[in-house]
Amino acid sequence: MAEGSKGIPVVVMGLGHIGQAIARAVLEQPELTLVGAVDPAHAGRRLAELAGPGAPNLSVAADARQALARARGGVLLHATGSSFEAVLPQLEAAVQAGLSVVSTCEELAYPWLHHEEQAEALDALCEERQVAVVGVGVNPGFALDRLPAFLAQVTGPVRHVRALRVQDTARRRPALQRRVGAGLDEEAFHAAADRGELGHVGLSESAMLAALGCGFELDEVEEELSPLIAEEDLAAALPVKAGQVAGVHQVARGFVEGTERVRLELVLAAGAEDPRDEVELDARPPVKVRVEGGLPGDEATAWSAVNAALRVSLLQGLVTVLDLPAGR
Repeated sequence: MAEGSKGIPVVVMGLGHIGQAIARAVLEQPELTLVGAVDPAHAGRRLAELAGPGAPNLSVAADARQALARARGGVLLHATGSSFEAVLPQLEAAVQAGLSVVSTCEELAYPWLHHEEQAEALDALCEERQVAVVGVGVNPGFALDRLPAFLAQVTGPVRHVRALRVQDTARRRPALQRRVGAGLDEEAFHAAADRGELGHVGLSESAMLAALGCGFELDEVEEELSPLIAEEDLAAALPVKAGQVAGVHQVARGFVEGTERVRLELVLAAGAEDPRDEVELDARPPVKVRVEGGLPGDEATAWSAVNAALRVSLLQGLVTVLDLPAGR
């Protein structure tokens, strides 16, 4: 732990919208001490310019080495990207420096699904350095995976998991609207989808986690992505005209021996009606939970990272949100 620190020393890496929200949440948590901030895009700026009043007198660094050295024994709060392969060198550098990592990288929620060899190597490195790495968030990380797992603690064997998240992206960041193809025509949507440029990252990872948390393992996961077309002009940060794509309907289906056991649905669209999160377990007793309005993705993701930072040092290895305590 950094000398003179009053709490667990943390570094925030990545100061986009989510990273800034994480930094602000850290300032509200007295058990954490922010000792460094890293983002080449904001290098040289004072952290207070990004995180607001109350931020420590820190200059944002382009290179992580000095910041990681100051936080040895602490935690890196990481929010730089969605791709496990792309962020892996950053994770490895933090682990080598003796830090645990809490990351919002969506593929890190369950990296064994698509990157088993690299995930096993990262797990071995964590064990060697006696630290932990975990991917957190609202989606993936809670609404469609950890929440079903939590509910399964009060049932018998779970036969089927169904979860739904509906979000009106007109209220969200323009970056998210672009990710769901808002404003495109159908032809452009399908072309971009074929290039892997559209859709939510992490839905299949959530399916794997939901199954494990409910007591079974999936043999196969299939995903489908389809456009939702606006029936009228929609006001949003990226305006959508009638006939254009308003967003996506994305489905992940998980199978055991050819039988569907998990179905996760995600609706991300400008003007989406009845925003909500729903979880339904076919079990004895059956369980159905609905969160009106849905969990607020950005702020809740920031707090999921900060709350995990308080407990991740109790773990070791490459872990998942299912390994974190159910409560604070």
